[in-house]
Amino acid sequence: MTDRRSQLRAMVLSALMGALGLTFPIAFHAVGLGSKFLPMMLPLLLNGFLVPLRWALLTGALVPVISTVATGMPPLYPPVVLIMSCEGAVLGGVAALIYRNSRRSLWPALLAAVVSGRAAAFVVAWALARSFGLPPGFASLAVLAQGLPGVALQIAVVPAVLGLLARRQGPLFAGDR
Repeated sequence: MTDRRSQLRAMVLSALMGALGLTFPIAFHAVGLGSKFLPMMLPLLLNGFLVPLRWALLTGALVPVISTVATGMPPLYPPVVLIMSCEGAVLGGVAALIYRNSRRSLWPALLAAVVSGRAAAFVVAWALARSFGLPPGFASLAVLAQGLPGVALQIAVVPAVLGLLARRQGPLFAGDR
């Protein structure tokens, strides 16, 4: 694939995953599932497997901010948007980095991305809680516990979607290294 074509492909895929990252939370909240399933993070994680590192990082960091501006979710205060932007960037970035550098090994990339993304959310929640004079241990553990159903969803859905894409259109990233 030519460099120009692969850049266009990455841009289009990132835009699609960004659009899903904006609409999934609305759909999940509409049926009462709320944020427990980390609906915005699911397409941002998937994006990490489909595009190069810089696109995954950029999309992961920007989608929560765009969502805040467009829908008011996640909120600016308390600064949940900051936690989600960091988590989204780390989630997609780690997936892209490990997947592309490990001969497309899905499970190491998926597990490392999920753990790293949750760790980023923990660290940012800890720092924000301290800066607001809240108990940092409680706040950061609450962020982790609240997202456990979302972690299970990510581990279940991402391999299924990537498998479906690989069967439908051949190997992902054909010529896109």
